[in-house]
Amino acid sequence: MGPLMSLSPSDEIVVGVKERNWVDSVFNSLSPDQRIGQLFMVAAYSNKNEKHFREIDTLVTRYGIGGLMFMQGGPERQARLNNRFQGEAKVPMLIAMDAEWGLSMRLDSTMNFAKQMTLGAMNDEKYVYMMGREIALKMKRLGVNVSFSPVMDVNVNPANPVIGNRSFGESKEEVTKRGIAYIKGLQDHGVIAVAKHFPGHGDTDTDSHLALPVIKHDMKRLTEVELYPFKKSFEAGVMGVMVAHLYIPKIDSTKNLATTLSKPLVTGLLKEKMKYKGLVFTDALNMKGVASYYKPGEVDLKALMAGNDVLLFPEDVPTAIAKIKGAIAAGQIDTTELYQRVRKILHAKYWVGLNNYKPVQLANLKQDMDRPLANVVQEQLYEQAVTIVANKNNLLPFRNLDTLSIASVAVGVGPDNKFQEILGNYAPMAKFSISNRFAPDSVFTNIIPQLEGHDVVLVSIHNMNSTPAKDFGIGLGTRAFIQYLQDRTNKKVIVAVMGNAYSLKYFENTNWLTVGYEDNPVSQSLMAQALFGARAAKGKLPVTASTKFKSGTGIETPSLGRLKYGVPESVGMDSKVLAQIDNIALEAIAYAATPGAQVLVVKDGTVVFDKSYGYYTYEKVKPVTNNTVYDIASITKVAATLQAVMFLKDQGKINLDGKISTYLPELKGTNKEGLILRDILTHQAGLQATLPHWQKTMDNRTLDQVYYASTQTDVFPNEVTPGIYSIKSMEDSLWTWTVNSKLLAKKKDAKSYEYKYSDLGFYIMKRMAEHMLNQPIDEFLDQNLYAPLGMSTLTYNPLLKLPREVIAPTEDDNYFRKSLVWGTVHDQGAAMLGGVGGHAGLFSNANDLAKLMQMNLQNGEYGGHKFFNTHVVTEFAKKQYKTSRRGLGWDKPAPDGNGPTSNLASPNTFGHTGFTGTAAWVDPDNNLIYIFLSNRVFPDAGNTKLVKYNIRTRIHDVIYKSIVPKT
Repeated sequence: MGPLMSLSPSDEIVVGVKERNWVDSVFNSLSPDQRIGQLFMVAAYSNKNEKHFREIDTLVTRYGIGGLMFMQGGPERQARLNNRFQGEAKVPMLIAMDAEWGLSMRLDSTMNFAKQMTLGAMNDEKYVYMMGREIALKMKRLGVNVSFSPVMDVNVNPANPVIGNRSFGESKEEVTKRGIAYIKGLQDHGVIAVAKHFPGHGDTDTDSHLALPVIKHDMKRLTEVELYPFKKSFEAGVMGVMVAHLYIPKIDSTKNLATTLSKPLVTGLLKEKMKYKGLVFTDALNMKGVASYYKPGEVDLKALMAGNDVLLFPEDVPTAIAKIKGAIAAGQIDTTELYQRVRKILHAKYWVGLNNYKPVQLANLKQDMDRPLANVVQEQLYEQAVTIVANKNNLLPFRNLDTLSIASVAVGVGPDNKFQEILGNYAPMAKFSISNRFAPDSVFTNIIPQLEGHDVVLVSIHNMNSTPAKDFGIGLGTRAFIQYLQDRTNKKVIVAVMGNAYSLKYFENTNWLTVGYEDNPVSQSLMAQALFGARAAKGKLPVTASTKFKSGTGIETPSLGRLKYGVPESVGMDSKVLAQIDNIALEAIAYAATPGAQVLVVKDGTVVFDKSYGYYTYEKVKPVTNNTVYDIASITKVAATLQAVMFLKDQGKINLDGKISTYLPELKGTNKEGLILRDILTHQAGLQATLPHWQKTMDNRTLDQVYYASTQTDVFPNEVTPGIYSIKSMEDSLWTWTVNSKLLAKKKDAKSYEYKYSDLGFYIMKRMAEHMLNQPIDEFLDQNLYAPLGMSTLTYNPLLKLPREVIAPTEDDNYFRKSLVWGTVHDQGAAMLGGVGGHAGLFSNANDLAKLMQMNLQNGEYGGHKFFNTHVVTEFAKKQYKTSRRGLGWDKPAPDGNGPTSNLASPNTFGHTGFTGTAAWVDPDNNLIYIFLSNRVFPDAGNTKLVKYNIRTRIHDVIYKSIVPKT
């Protein structure tokens, strides 16, 4: 973007005829008083009352002010007022806002972007440009055309009370690069950028809102440091600059005279020496840095005479106009030069399109302001900024989750915080929170005994402030607590500072230290993700926090391929389309297809949709949350038994085309002796669909006491459900009945059996796996898969690990167990085995199941571990026979389109469904995972509405429709 357009015919830059004609026409239509009015930009608040609004009406209609700076309020209220005031103006007004980190700096219900210190931590300024673009688009939609940003101050003073994290940092080069990127992001999209606070507010220890800061540097130093970013921004074409309220005696030694009111600075240095041609704005004229020394009206006149073009935040416009007119009459102000400034303002109005002014359209305002792609940018900013400052022995990111016991202590925030929520998605974790940042020592002391048994303690610090004089909001108790853990225990103490980087000076002795710069749900989520290696940490400190933590410090850490959590648009999906899942899920609940459900979607390794619906039961007492655990039924086949079988194949221990009796010699001499592993896994081995083993253990509809007891003993150790325990030999009985079962009949002249889905094949596969692994399958999986993956809910027999309150009940069983099945497996055969079946028995929430599926999608790699050394998952996921859609263990889409998946799923999709109303599908072609969990069998397993209304498949359809085609 080039410099601001021409000011007069004598200027070097030639402007278009249409622009010149418009400016001339408007200028000539204005009276002298109205021309003076164009110089004023008045503060307007959309959160004030009608009295305030009428005061603005008067300033617009009677005095013809040239602009408004909107302050606090809300977007729709501001849009309505904008239309009201612009409708009253003879010349459309420039509308400005302070929006350094987005409109949320001033308006409620609008999103925040990152503050400039956060942007300074990133290693690529392209993200700053993207932020500028998004802010510009939001401003334009709201009728705003001037942004008082970026801050070009080089913050070299850690004690600075007013700039601090509003600056990009202490390096003039980095401040310049990022500032210019921000300017271009705004101006390339039609919003005037205003660089501030000239000549540089970075080396001050006084807040100019409250008093007049003094800068004692000479011109050599000012030129080398403070003025450098401004000079470069002028060369880059910034269209506005704001003059700060500072006292710089080396430029102007007039007592108590702020730079804003200094002609040697504004005219001499800025306009003449630095040859700046754009709009020059005063800082707010109500600030104490100037208002303490001059009366309203008087301060405006002095600012104008100093050379400023736009008088910002005047406190008394009528008095100011009178004083300016008096100065003109007295010959103190040259009207030719004054009118040049008015023309400059009119040229700016033309540039932003006010020559063709249109009111703000109120329809769809909120929807347009909530532009989803802005969320992607917001996410990228905080991701790129996360900085690892200290990392002894490369503990971060966490790798060996099965050997770490982690506790999280969040200080300054309540228990329902995003940071700990996301942490819990990666590993089992003890969580503590201390909401009061200045809590007494006793609160911290009470937590210490509860940290026993945890070798890693992660202390996160929240709700900080940016005031050095107030220790950035970090209480002495917090610091003492961290110091105690470091000095008096053997624990690895990790400190995550969710606030101002200057506060790192308090943690110089910390071996593991990270900083997220800000504290909001997005920054909290991305910090947690970086700690677990879902995202790489790339940030560098933009400022020097202490002698140990200097500017530029930052240890880059890699991504370990764990699940990320982000917005759909970040992976090319449309959040508005995905939102249609809500309607289908709520329809299922309304039609009593299931009392509740979880739906999770992963695209390109990022969880983009994770929502829970309904309740545990139709009584609507306990709502389903993302932590609710479901019986996943036959998904156990692929999430448990098949994982063990793939492990054996990966290790070269089995031949898929070998006979099962090779691995289970006990089958020799039976009708199962010649069954081929490949046929068993594809359900083409002639096995019956299922055997109602439980019926053999009933005596006239009651449990046979030969097989069951009401008390757990060594003879009856297997819990079927609380209060019912099966005999130790039950597994042998079930195995014997399975082995002795008849095979299906082959069709005449057929070489092989037809496809027939069977549970029995996974009784056999489990037996084979345990025999070859020489270990119970649940122990093997937990040690070698589930614990290293950080599973906290994917488990057999969840009541051994989890409270029943987090588990959804299944069937009200009135034929076998004669009770509500809640926390024990629904499948009768698996229940008789004590909950651990090859075909059923696993419980999980959607997130943990997604981890396992992501590991399979990544062919055995996850979290820095290689669970499989070969592409065994791809081999097993392939369709095996023309006569069946099945892979090896895995289910797949049906070629005719009438299968369990969306018809939009790729042919390489693999996964499984479960009897309780569950589904897990992996599409490697689209890098997509879909998890659906429910308890549709509550209270009656005969409820088939989930299938009748095609709920799971319709949700799958929506997921595919949400993928935006690549152009």
